[in-house]
Amino acid sequence: MYVPAHFRPDDEAVRELLRHPGAANLITATEEGLLATMLPLVWDEGGSRPGLGPWGALLGHVARNNRQWQVPAVGDSLVILQGPDAYISPAWYATKREHGRVVPTWNYIVVQVHGRLVVHDDPAWVEANVRRLTALHEGAREEPWSVDDAPRPHIEGQLRAIVGLEIVIDRVEGKWKLSQNRSDADITGAIEGLEDRGERDVSGAMRALGRGREDVSGSRH
Repeated sequence: MYVPAHFRPDDEAVRELLRHPGAANLITATEEGLLATMLPLVWDEGGSRPGLGPWGALLGHVARNNRQWQVPAVGDSLVILQGPDAYISPAWYATKREHGRVVPTWNYIVVQVHGRLVVHDDPAWVEANVRRLTALHEGAREEPWSVDDAPRPHIEGQLRAIVGLEIVIDRVEGKWKLSQNRSDADITGAIEGLEDRGERDVSGAMRALGRGREDVSGSRH
């Protein structure tokens, strides 16, 4: 992934996205070609258990009928985690009114995770994964749903229909493209334009990143 220096996040920003990964695209290269699946994941942080490197592992599961777990991967697998993204209109920039030499762009947050894919066709591992994913996504609800709320025979049947996957992380690349290459006035205009349109996830990320950066206009995607 091409990451200009001004779009490179610090490690803690990447870790925060990994702590709340949502659904991500798992891509594996095989002798039959590329295979891809969107699936929810949960992060085992580095140092959480023996054998994991500093970036830990991502854990999830796929349907038993999904061929991606059955076809051996060739080399590393890739997980693409997407944060908020939004179109940025040049009409929002202060510099449009000054000289007009502006163009549209897209702001986004993305992390690419490279690592070794491990298959866990083990009911106990899969159930632990399902419980962790459920706790992660139900935890903020006033009355969170629990795996134990469903009849045990139903849960056991569902578990038999899925297979666990683990991506043991080798390296991570992050890109926070949030108008850092624009002037403070242009950043302010973009934030206001996004918020007028109700796209507060990206504007909030821009506000959190702060202003006062060196203007390095002219970067490419």
